[in-house]
Amino acid sequence: MRRRSFITLLGGGAAALLPLAARAQQPAMALVGLLSGSQLDNRQIGALGQGLKEIGYIEGRSVAIKYRSADGRFDRLPELAAELVADPAAVIVTNAPSAALVAKAATATIPIVFTMGADPIDLGLVSSLNRPGGNVTGVNFLVKTLTAKRLELLRELMPSATVIGFLTNLTNPASDSETKEVQAAARTLGLNLRILNVSSEPDIDAAFASLARQRVNAVIVGADAFFTPRRDQLVELAARHAIPASYHIREFVAAGGLMSYGANSIDMFRLAGVYAGRILKGEKPAELPVQQTVKFELAINLKTAKALGLEIPPQLLALADEVIE
Repeated sequence: MRRRSFITLLGGGAAALLPLAARAQQPAMALVGLLSGSQLDNRQIGALGQGLKEIGYIEGRSVAIKYRSADGRFDRLPELAAELVADPAAVIVTNAPSAALVAKAATATIPIVFTMGADPIDLGLVSSLNRPGGNVTGVNFLVKTLTAKRLELLRELMPSATVIGFLTNLTNPASDSETKEVQAAARTLGLNLRILNVSSEPDIDAAFASLARQRVNAVIVGADAFFTPRRDQLVELAARHAIPASYHIREFVAAGGLMSYGANSIDMFRLAGVYAGRILKGEKPAELPVQQTVKFELAINLKTAKALGLEIPPQLLALADEVIE
């Protein structure tokens, strides 16, 4: 072989090896695990990515999001959490109290950022809102306060209502505080509250049959991740029994439910993404105060109201963030 040819081949081989070496030296993308008890929509997952982007992490370039949902089967959460811990995820974002508790039980070292409406201090997730301590922080809104507000809005819609049903899932660790709050609000408004425990799909059918027999004027469905993947069933039963119903997120109204009032889940996931990004940059969850979301939304379905023979008061329509016709 001629010397010039040998040098050319050697130089070409070295050049070919350089990109591989460069790629080997590049750090692997940070992994953010997303653990949810129920199915999330693309807007919520996208909002998490947007929050990360605000801190400088681009999904698919500098960060990857691994989404795992139990699809309403909460007994699967420990298995899914263990998978994210084993990967390992650099940060785990959770949706709902059950997912946060399972994630905390699965790891004491990987940072956890929750989004939920239960009180994180009562659940033992954090020591305080200002100084969480440990490996957990997040974004919070108080479900119990919002449920009381939903009762007030329902009364504004139906001023002659006297008997209201309340569906709750006692297996949810946040159920007790939410129930106490709605009971107190019902007493203040002079309403007769009928509480039914629902923790399975057959329970939902039985609950609506019971509400119909008791001739309730309306029903409030508890703010629980158990109900979210079953929204079509809940909305259909409310329509079948002609019972006006209030829900905690707009997705129920989009599915045909009458009205909803609750935290803006898109903003919550964006804020969770921001916290996840800050943690990836080196901040400690123990020192990141639990954020209180201040964005809430009222949604009303006029088509459903008409089917129920209800006329929405103008002042309530003026308050609505979204009106579906």
